[in-house]
Amino acid sequence: MLQTTIHLVGVILNTDPTIDAQERTRILQLLQPGSASSDPPPLELHLITRQEVARRLNRTVRTVDSLPLKKVRLPGRKTAAGFLESDVDAFIKQACVSSL
Repeated sequence: MLQTTIHLVGVILNTDPTIDAQERTRILQLLQPGSASSDPPPLELHLITRQEVARRLNRTVRTVDSLPLKKVRLPGRKTAAGFLESDVDAFIKQACVSSL
């Protein structure tokens, strides 16, 4: 980010009475280049297909379609690309716990 942009953000923050000096300093430090915490950790989102979910659950694809799992659609697509692996794992874990 350009230093002029950071300076302008600082000016804007100075005019906001809801932000105290400590918070303003923290925000500006996050915007500085090379700030260790300015880069968010990379997200690893793994999509798995309906067929893979069905195989993991030992069910049919039609049964998978009726499960309360959020389908992931890619931008510009009308049909779902699959399910988040983390959602499927959470569903399996919750199903195992509730069956006890």
